[in-house]
Amino acid sequence: MQIAPADAPSLTDHEDNTLSGRTTADLREAIIKGDIKAGEKLNEPSLAKQFKVSRGPLREAIRRLVAMGLVTHKPHQGATVVTLGLDSIMELYDVREALEGKAAALAAQNMSDEQIAHLKRVLEIHRRHHEDTAGEYLQAEGDFDFHYQVIQGCGNRMLADQLCNELYHLVRMFRYQTSRFKSRSQRALVEHEQLIYAIEQRDPQMAEMVMRHHIARAKQSIRNFLTSEEDHEQ
Repeated sequence: MQIAPADAPSLTDHEDNTLSGRTTADLREAIIKGDIKAGEKLNEPSLAKQFKVSRGPLREAIRRLVAMGLVTHKPHQGATVVTLGLDSIMELYDVREALEGKAAALAAQNMSDEQIAHLKRVLEIHRRHHEDTAGEYLQAEGDFDFHYQVIQGCGNRMLADQLCNELYHLVRMFRYQTSRFKSRSQRALVEHEQLIYAIEQRDPQMAEMVMRHHIARAKQSIRNFLTSEEDHEQ
């Protein structure tokens, strides 16, 4: 499904365009999309060859990914892609609920009419994708990620930076790992509609409540889904 013209801005448009910055973005995307698996050790000679860079920029990229929480590093053992277990995912969603709830409240106060119109277009793109794919989650980033747009519209740069760096990439990684999880996709669209309504009404209390309930429901569904998977594996 084509969701944007080729020249549409993306999350990476504003990133560091140095060699180490581009290597960081390339390696990050390979991890998020599962090309490099969770728990896999990063082999520097192999990755340097794959990304056509020397070991210096690669090591700087790995260091940045450690700071983002996508990679762990242990002395004398090297770097390994993080594994998102149930406990860490639940903690991630607790933090999202608190911070994105506040971001939604601020968005109701600060989003421009143009930003709200774009948010509606994003929701329509997600709705069409849901209909065309029998409920598959749309793996979009930046301009076509609904939550990202709400966060960017909150008007608080410090809060947006907190949510759109480490937390954002961990959430994207988890989305790719559980892309087969479809049971909440229809309900999520309804909740996104409710959030747009609250933002349009310029009601920060309603917007925060809708966002917090939205993420809390997602957290519970994820807990049920992952617990069920663990039971089937035993």
